[in-house]
Amino acid sequence: MAVNFSSIPAFRGFRAEADVFDCEVIGELPSGLRGTFYRVGPDWLYPPTYANDIPFNGDGHAQMFRIADGHVDFRSRYVKTQRYKAHHEARRGLFGTYRNRYTDDPSVRDLSGGTANTHIVYHHGKLLSLKEDSPPVVLDPHTLETLDDYYTFNGELTSKTFTAHPKFDAQTGEMLAFGYEARGEDTRDVAVYSFDANGRKTWEAWVRTPYVSMLHDFAITATHIAFLAIPYVVDVERMKAGEVHWAWDSTKPTWFGVMRRGGDGSDIRWYKGPERCATHVMNAWSEGERIFVDMDMANKGQFPFFPYLHGEHFDPKLTAGRITRLSVDLNKHQDHYDMEVLYPDVTGVLPRQDDRYHGIPYKVGFMPRFGWTAQGPETSYTRFDHDTRKTTTYIPGKGIGLAEPCFVPRRKDAPEGDGWVVGVANLPGERNISELQVMDAEHLDEGPIARVRLPFKAPGQVHGWWVPDWELPV
Repeated sequence: MAVNFSSIPAFRGFRAEADVFDCEVIGELPSGLRGTFYRVGPDWLYPPTYANDIPFNGDGHAQMFRIADGHVDFRSRYVKTQRYKAHHEARRGLFGTYRNRYTDDPSVRDLSGGTANTHIVYHHGKLLSLKEDSPPVVLDPHTLETLDDYYTFNGELTSKTFTAHPKFDAQTGEMLAFGYEARGEDTRDVAVYSFDANGRKTWEAWVRTPYVSMLHDFAITATHIAFLAIPYVVDVERMKAGEVHWAWDSTKPTWFGVMRRGGDGSDIRWYKGPERCATHVMNAWSEGERIFVDMDMANKGQFPFFPYLHGEHFDPKLTAGRITRLSVDLNKHQDHYDMEVLYPDVTGVLPRQDDRYHGIPYKVGFMPRFGWTAQGPETSYTRFDHDTRKTTTYIPGKGIGLAEPCFVPRRKDAPEGDGWVVGVANLPGERNISELQVMDAEHLDEGPIARVRLPFKAPGQVHGWWVPDWELPV
């Protein structure tokens, strides 16, 4: 059967693997900018087999911009997951709707359905492509070729799942991670891990959530781990009827869970909160027994393609994320968590920080902002200074779409927030191409100092990661 994306243009894939040697550079790249910007996102090899499928179910497509001496080479490769290889061999789609194994072709029942399309990070010499419903996939950091399609840390991963958002303790070199629905779909079990700088597991604890909930991200501090359970819920009977994995249940509260790092998990405490949606953490830290977590929080479920269970409809005003500080004092006998909206007039999603400050007090953050005009989507990047509560914003031209940004330190020991912001922009109109934009992080409002242009529109991105030259193997 011929491939036909024409009936579902929203899911049309890039469907190619590309190499661009010595990309066109407009402006001048900083001499100190040396390393690789990796990004990954969903890219449909074959059209979805169910009409109710969602963009997040596309096959993982990894990309890299290798920057050195004022030159940039671009490369993209599909992540060769077990799912991708099954599709490739069969020359058709075999996996069903999003995270619903009841809709898969029987021939792939024993294969991993992970797409590895959400985040890409580097630790213990391995480039890990991640999706929260399955173990990581290991890629070659120089070529993006797939080295291991089901990486279990030499058999030490006991959970069936692994987060798309591991955290990295810059003080110890540890990678902290977790897996939710860790014993299988519709289970409340969460496995929490620490891996040392060599990828060896040094800590494992198991906890349970108040109800089965999407735990897309989590927070670490020097002493604590924190989760926010939001009311995206799973109903196996709905899945058996062909529905996607998640639906928004507005009757459920949120729960903020806090546990001590290094313990057995028995100390976890869950604090109740109102109906809210928050999927990404900017940063977190502890002051004694009080923990603070900054997230992009909205009133309602932020994904328009997941159904609402109780008659509501997606409302952009109610789903706009604002940087909100959650906190609890573990010494107090409170039963709820506290919330403070830090910047009421700034809305967006996908907050980032200077990653050298994971888990400790910090002052600088970044976030893309999204809006709509008659010319199409309007996006911008905002830098936050939490000490002064002031913001600086870069607004590109009309119709330009910006992907999630990433901060790059000017030097390994540069002050917090001193460096560059990199992010991919999709240009509108006849050009219909992409470019990597490089901005001075302390002068974000002045716009790009260099633009690395591709001769095509790049595959999509969910998250990206910067790796400096000195971290990569020779």
